[in-house]
Amino acid sequence: MKATRLAMFGTLAAALLASPTVSAQVSDDIVKIGVLTDMNGPASTPTGQGSVTAAQMAVDDFGGKVLGKPISVIVGDHQLKPDIGATIARRWYDVDQVDLIVDVPVSAVGLAVQNIANEKKKLFITHSTGATDFHGKFCSPYAIQWVFDTRALAVGTAQEVVKRGGDSWFFITDDYAFGHSLEKDASAIVTKNAGKVLGAVRPPFATPDLSSFILQAQASKAKIIGIAGGPPNNTNEIKTAAEFGVFAGGQQMAALLALITDIHSIGLSAAQGLLLTTSFYWDMDDKTREWSKRYFAKMNRMPTMWQAGVYSSVTAYLNAIKDAGTDDPLKVAAKMREKPVEDFFARNGKLREDNLMVHDLWLVQVKTPAESKYPWDYYKILAKISGEDAFGPPDPACAMAKK
Repeated sequence: MKATRLAMFGTLAAALLASPTVSAQVSDDIVKIGVLTDMNGPASTPTGQGSVTAAQMAVDDFGGKVLGKPISVIVGDHQLKPDIGATIARRWYDVDQVDLIVDVPVSAVGLAVQNIANEKKKLFITHSTGATDFHGKFCSPYAIQWVFDTRALAVGTAQEVVKRGGDSWFFITDDYAFGHSLEKDASAIVTKNAGKVLGAVRPPFATPDLSSFILQAQASKAKIIGIAGGPPNNTNEIKTAAEFGVFAGGQQMAALLALITDIHSIGLSAAQGLLLTTSFYWDMDDKTREWSKRYFAKMNRMPTMWQAGVYSSVTAYLNAIKDAGTDDPLKVAAKMREKPVEDFFARNGKLREDNLMVHDLWLVQVKTPAESKYPWDYYKILAKISGEDAFGPPDPACAMAKK
């Protein structure tokens, strides 16, 4: 009898030790997520506090715990400076025991943080870093790109616009790596689809007077003026173009990167008719509206694709910890690659072997003031762009993609 009881206890103990609850491992008994962003600079509206809010919403909706351990969110401001971003990331990983860093606008800062993540063997998910090198020649098992890259936006916009008759282009390109990358990718697609690139001008970043650049684009008579850059130049270019009657003269502008907060800032009177590609639009369907209205109640503005992407990726990360039974970075990333990403943010999403999350994008046109029926009713959806078309195949330069 005694032997039978001992055997039963032994079997029970073995079962308990094998169960996910007992074997679950969370480093330092807490899952810590750091939102490294721009809190006060030119990227603070499309990222900033909105990204912090989105991350906290994901944690709260998850229940505040994973594998029985608390989840915390901390915030850092990298001020758009790579050295500051790298310093904060190093301290977070080394001292504060941060498990995951998210957001990180501006490619130069994102790549600096990626280097630290690689060195410390900790996870980093970027949402507002568009450099294709991130998942190309600099790809890493510790770094994930979730929302977009320059190729997806440029290719998506150029391909769909050329299909609709916009077969002659002139580019206004921000004179730094991000702008050049957008122009290069879009130009390749325009010419591939039998269109013509008539020229380009390259204003410096944050230049105060864009008049001469707009006049050159207008004089080109190109059907499409491609805006290859981000804030603040892109919004100022659209405003200046409206003042100079570009839209009224029959030309269209295609923004290779524009966010809904940019359109809100510009106003529909100036932005009407603008073409752009986005990963997310708050008013697309019931799922996007439900989440976005909850976000709006906290931020008093609708989310950008970057902010919505923060929520999506943090949720996927926490689910992967739950499924893996650990917060070990490589095991969590492997779990994230196993499941499709299908939520309010992503359609037909999949985290690929190169750690790029491929998903459908949308070509939209900014409505006229008369077409807009309520606040933030800004876009007409013209076309769905499949993730495979927009992002293309994995870059052979990525060692992870060769396996």
